Amino acid sequence: MPVPVPIPELGSYNYVTETKENLDWADLVTVDLSEISTPKGKRTQANILLSALKEKGFFYVKNFNISQDRVNRQFALGKAFYDLPNEEKDRFAPDLETVEQGNYNGYVGDRQRVVNEKTGLRSRVEVYNIPKFNGDFEHHHPSIIEEHIEEIEEFARSLHSEVLDPLFVLLALALELPEDYFIRIHQYSVKSEDHLRYMKYGKYTPEENKLINNWVQGHTDLGSFTLLFRQPVAALQIRYPSTNEWKWVKPQDATLTVNACDALQFLTGGYVKSTIHRVSVPPIDQQHVDRLGLLYFSRPHNDIPLATIKDSLLLQREGYIQNNFEASGNPVPTMEEWTFAKQKWQRSGYDDPKHKTAQILPGWKEKVYA
Repeated sequence: MPVPVPIPELGSYNYVTETKENLDWADLVTVDLSEISTPKGKRTQANILLSALKEKGFFYVKNFNISQDRVNRQFALGKAFYDLPNEEKDRFAPDLETVEQGNYNGYVGDRQRVVNEKTGLRSRVEVYNIPKFNGDFEHHHPSIIEEHIEEIEEFARSLHSEVLDPLFVLLALALELPEDYFIRIHQYSVKSEDHLRYMKYGKYTPEENKLINNWVQGHTDLGSFTLLFRQPVAALQIRYPSTNEWKWVKPQDATLTVNACDALQFLTGGYVKSTIHRVSVPPIDQQHVDRLGLLYFSRPHNDIPLATIKDSLLLQREGYIQNNFEASGNPVPTMEEWTFAKQKWQRSGYDDPKHKTAQILPGWKEKVYA
């Protein structure tokens, strides 16, 4: 699909100046997609990816064939959406019952969640989720989105062809599987709960920030890979699996930040770890601005069982032959069952003390991290 001619009235997006604070940055590797045109280059990048997934779970990706201008326009669209009045945004929110059942495409404001019980200070996180454009989902958007819907669709599809598919090839090679193994279970044309997300973390005053431990507590994502476009407001932190230390993730020019998620952990019997991360309070020199995010959440087809892959020679050799469900003798969920169980847990019951360690499916307890 050709890229639509940009509509001038959208305007440009101005990024915030990076922090001058000397933070404890994570040491992450970079996968270079310009190097995968040869068998040798592909093998080298597959090894880099595998080391990233085993050691940190987060990594950068560069040279993914999507221009910065196209990325900038998506940030501009996100900003334009969040500039709408709350009453207008709320028109595109799923009803409460739908949200509590784990389905929340569209707009979800998190205004009911309390982030400081003593003062009653509430969350200012907002998300707008746009599902696949493959015929499986209804699309009902405000005019600012509808006017640019072809451009948004092209952008979302390009994330599959230019970023996810190459990463899935490298992952398959790393696990000693046929190159198309993961591509076959992540086809854009097949129903899955992927979505493109515009996300806003509304700013707090410095005084309010002193009352908050984290804007979003530590958690894992539920799919395969999460793609995060460069966000200059420092707030993302990851927990190193080997030491449990929290490290800041530094924004890198012309890169995507990518993390491994729950589905890959289940499919690899725990060999790939779903990475724990959180959104902390930004450094003082960036607390005067909202934090706008542009993300894409990739998930296997809804009907894929999340059982350990039996065909991987690497997993067999290393002894990763069962995930938590298989080891406990409980039914292995499909991706759809896992998605809605976890999203239901995320979106309801968080005021209940038992929520932080709730069993969301037989054989699996979720956890909130500090």
